[in-house]
Amino acid sequence: MTDPIVVGVDGSGRSLRALVWAAHEAALRRLPLRIIHVLPPARSYATTEQGRAWEASNRDRGVAAEAIAIVQAAHPDLEVTSVLPSGAPAAVLLAEAEDAHTVVLGAKGMGGFGSLLLGSVASQVVGHAPCPVVIVNHVTIGHGRIVVGTDGSAHAQAALAYAFEQASLRGAQLQAVHAWSRPGPRAEVSTAQDAMVKEHRQALEEWLAPLREEHPDVEVVEQVPDESPVTALARASDRADLLVVGSRGLGGFHGLALGSVSHHLLQFSQCPLAVIRPRA
Repeated sequence: MTDPIVVGVDGSGRSLRALVWAAHEAALRRLPLRIIHVLPPARSYATTEQGRAWEASNRDRGVAAEAIAIVQAAHPDLEVTSVLPSGAPAAVLLAEAEDAHTVVLGAKGMGGFGSLLLGSVASQVVGHAPCPVVIVNHVTIGHGRIVVGTDGSAHAQAALAYAFEQASLRGAQLQAVHAWSRPGPRAEVSTAQDAMVKEHRQALEEWLAPLREEHPDVEVVEQVPDESPVTALARASDRADLLVVGSRGLGGFHGLALGSVSHHLLQFSQCPLAVIRPRA
């Protein structure tokens, strides 16, 4: 079976924006879309309170039915399925991620136990899913630009590969950002510091070279800003349709599931954020 694009919905506005993004991604890749609406254990239908169970059943099925209707209206030829599993949302979505091409979530849900709250469910899925995870807060279109942050780490190389693929798929420009901070006051410019700039730019070119050969159709713009990665990437995201980062980079501890840059960008990205880790 072809790996699907999996999207979590809970009826909130942000989860519906994630649904729209996921459906477009599935249509571009010609992959099936799998819609997940997680029911908390307390809403199990095996209860003696039949009236309450019936009410919950209708409400939850309504969320799933609305999601399917939205997708079918925009993409009538797309293969769409929906499921309503019961359990802890993060655990359910991580289980789905094992066989998914990509998992897509809204940055924030309705609130309460079953919603996809940024900082809880979303960050758990981002930190542990084996596949790409896209967090949709703001939906931006028309920029024709994919932004990717890179630092030479294995996670960043996986992010670069994903970003090139997205840029080729969407016919978009790729903006590759390698942010760094020079030692000492910014006002001090020396030959040694100029050499550092050249060194960082050369490193970026080396990281990009094999992927440029693989995707000759992608226009690449290189940026080596002298500022923190979070600041540089958050600023670039304001003019992008997608921001791509590795789950963690060179600066994190080996055991961390989510690095500080990717964690902060979950809050500050002005466009959908794709967090990538190398496939096992």
